[in-house]
Amino acid sequence: MKSHILTEKHRLGLGGVAIGTAFEKLTDGESYEVLQKAWDLGIRYYDTSPWYGLTKSERRFGNFLHGQNRDEFVFSTKVGRLFVEVPENEVPPTMWKAPLNYDFEHNYTADAIKRSIEESLERTRLSHIDIVYVHDLSEDQVGDRYPYFLKQAREGAFKVLSELRNQGVIKAWGMGVNKIEPILDCLDSADPDICLSATQYSILDHEDAVDRLLPAVKKAGVKLVSGAGYNSGFIAGRNRYNYVDVIPKGMTEKLNKINEIAKKYNTTAVHAALQFVLAADEFASIIPGASRPEQVEDNVNALNEKIPTDFWNELKSEGLIYEKAQTPA
Repeated sequence: MKSHILTEKHRLGLGGVAIGTAFEKLTDGESYEVLQKAWDLGIRYYDTSPWYGLTKSERRFGNFLHGQNRDEFVFSTKVGRLFVEVPENEVPPTMWKAPLNYDFEHNYTADAIKRSIEESLERTRLSHIDIVYVHDLSEDQVGDRYPYFLKQAREGAFKVLSELRNQGVIKAWGMGVNKIEPILDCLDSADPDICLSATQYSILDHEDAVDRLLPAVKKAGVKLVSGAGYNSGFIAGRNRYNYVDVIPKGMTEKLNKINEIAKKYNTTAVHAALQFVLAADEFASIIPGASRPEQVEDNVNALNEKIPTDFWNELKSEGLIYEKAQTPA
């Protein structure tokens, strides 16, 4: 059995998408307030990526975390893109509201992975990276080049990350993707430790993951981290779903029904969503992002709230949660 780096104290972490200006032009000062609140409230798992804000989020996490005791927290970042500084008028259009002046290319070769890790260490000024995720190696990001990049990763990224883990340079690695298939493909050809499943398991949408993803990672002894347990803010009331502005048919109605039932039990859909993810044995952690300190505080409250068992039973009886899905005991 694999030894797992994320323990009970890492069940709630902080993700870096919002701090990378995915949804609004967060300033350095505002991002540090979020990070400080997370630290003060005992959060000790921090996840980011050079992709977020075209290296902005990674730098912000590093600026905060390099002043903390390195033994006290777990830090993960991602590989799969290389970045080069460019003039402001050459920055490509992306989802980021206020990115830094960088262009990028997907690259999953061994040399690119080593270079990406070195550059992440330079940006963050941290002594080491605990977990490295192979980022966005999935059809929603690379399109019909997926088979090409998967072959590149099998020959490059997967092998070199296992070597770096075995050498003690990193502690663990896995996929960081928005789809199930890439994780299954990785399990077929490599020995990852932990995978970040960004949008495949939430209280609103989890049937496919229960049937296909969770049994596969359990069999492989691999743990999961949830990267979008609130469907990138939709469950919290934002007009977006999994990072896009198109809300899938029926999801608004489903969320409204969950909210109605939650009120009966003096809880909220957000709190239920966090606890639902962590109820699955395969999930070691959930890492919601935050744009404001209050959001971090609410996530901590959600983790610690006692939600009545009757609430979960009612959601199942109403068909709002898949009958095979685990719910909190």
